[in-house]
Amino acid sequence: MKLKYKILVHLAFWVYIFNQIFLSIIMMKGKEYDPFGEITIYPMTSFLTFYAFYFSIGRVFNYRKKILPVLMLIAVFLLLIPTRIGLEYLFWNYIGASHLPSYKSLIINNSWWFNSLRLTIIYGIYSLLVQLAIRWYESQKMKTELLVQTKASELALLRSQIKPHFLFNTLNNIYSLVYTKSDEAPEAVVKLSAIMRYMLYDATADVVPLEKEIEYLKSFIALENIRLRQKDFVELTVSGSSESRTIAPMILIPFVENAFKHGCKKCENPGIRINLFMDQQWIQFEVINYLNRSETINKDQVGGIGLQNIRRRLELLYPGRHKLEISQTSELYSVLLILWH
Repeated sequence: MKLKYKILVHLAFWVYIFNQIFLSIIMMKGKEYDPFGEITIYPMTSFLTFYAFYFSIGRVFNYRKKILPVLMLIAVFLLLIPTRIGLEYLFWNYIGASHLPSYKSLIINNSWWFNSLRLTIIYGIYSLLVQLAIRWYESQKMKTELLVQTKASELALLRSQIKPHFLFNTLNNIYSLVYTKSDEAPEAVVKLSAIMRYMLYDATADVVPLEKEIEYLKSFIALENIRLRQKDFVELTVSGSSESRTIAPMILIPFVENAFKHGCKKCENPGIRINLFMDQQWIQFEVINYLNRSETINKDQVGGIGLQNIRRRLELLYPGRHKLEISQTSELYSVLLILWH
């Protein structure tokens, strides 16, 4: 916690204490009660007691071995009692006795000793609570910072696993076009350029406009269609408004890539159906593809980087705000992903 916030905590504490003192004075008004001590010696000795304990307790927290600091804390407590009593005794005998003569009778019957002991214990407890509150806040802040750093590092690692994978697949597709001297090779290079621009500049952000993610999907699908030479192999349906909507970059593409990788190329068209629906609250993404009858997809393997990777990214980016369902039959493999605010 910054020094200025610590000072504010201490100021708030003393405002609370003096507010309690003034409330007591108001409540005792009209009774045989003199507030002279409440606004003079007691705040001074209480201030001394509080900060003697406060800094002693701080030493206890800072030492790994607690025996010596604890002994020091006990010594502070034993020293504070006679110090406080001595200061109050001197005050009342040389300053306050003329204002409150009846205090001499309190000295005689020793009732004020117990009050000093009580206040010493009370302000010792107060100092412990304030110290614990500050330490708890600092601990929680440190945990939050570590969590943020961990998430950032983890997401960076997950993204670093995704980008090379997509790039290698796309380059393989273009290589096959160039090797066969296809007229579609220039168009494929343009699509690759769009994909690279997205991955290098846009996908580094935490979120991107949903329109850009959709354009990225379309470029990827176009490249795959060029390679497959089946124009109707993919049916892409986009419905709803994507205006002002954002999404985590490259969160949808692994499921589409997985459909191309394991989809049946000789089955009826469309071999892959992709449905994307969005409104102000929801983004629903569904990918369905036919399977080769001889092939069974391992549900833990999506897009070559693993379903565990995708699930982890969703947990980090959409905690409690996503639903992922994957189902498989002998003919179909389907993925349903729902994201919400």
